[in-house]
Amino acid sequence: MAETDSPPKSQYFNLTYPLPYVAHVEINRPEKLNAFIEPMWLALPPLFSYLSNSPSVRSIIISGAGTRAFTAGLDIAAASTSGPLAQHPPPNAPSPSPITSDLNANASSLYSQPTGTPYTSQKPPPPPPSSPPDPARLARSLFTHITTFQNCVSSLEKCTKPIITVMHGYCYGLGVDLSLCADVRICSPDTRFAVKEIDIGLAADIGTLSRLGKSAASASWVKD
Repeated sequence: MAETDSPPKSQYFNLTYPLPYVAHVEINRPEKLNAFIEPMWLALPPLFSYLSNSPSVRSIIISGAGTRAFTAGLDIAAASTSGPLAQHPPPNAPSPSPITSDLNANASSLYSQPTGTPYTSQKPPPPPPSSPPDPARLARSLFTHITTFQNCVSSLEKCTKPIITVMHGYCYGLGVDLSLCADVRICSPDTRFAVKEIDIGLAADIGTLSRLGKSAASASWVKD
């Protein structure tokens, strides 16, 4: 079967063919330890869908560019400035100041105007301050965001070709998620693994919690 489609292009992934029928996907953000931002995980489904259906690919190798990391996981700095985690304040954030004082100030200025001053000369009261979204809308927004994130990572697991992850250096968070979606995992002696979402108030809900117990030698160790 002849190949008709060209591979999707992404500045964050290098696609090469080191051997016949072998595709090499290199995570390409070494200046940030290959940490993932949203455009990176959104690029995973089209890339692995293409490789899954390509007749010239029979196996896939995934590695990270640079000498320091396979991937440091999610780019926390970027996630804290954009996206759902940045748009919504925490539940215990202080509520906006009441507008009673502003309304009273406008009322006082109205009645203190000289006699005969037309009402149209008064400035309108300021609009009420914006309030944080209610819990239901916040939960819905986060649900949509997390589900999309999970589906992007799961595109590796759904790929019909065997995937080998070759890890080195830091393999944190999302790096563990990606490796657990692969069929074979190979790591260098300097590889360091960590699942540290709990330290920043998050759950490892992109795939680690459901997959690690099936891949590790000891399920009780995973639970601990």
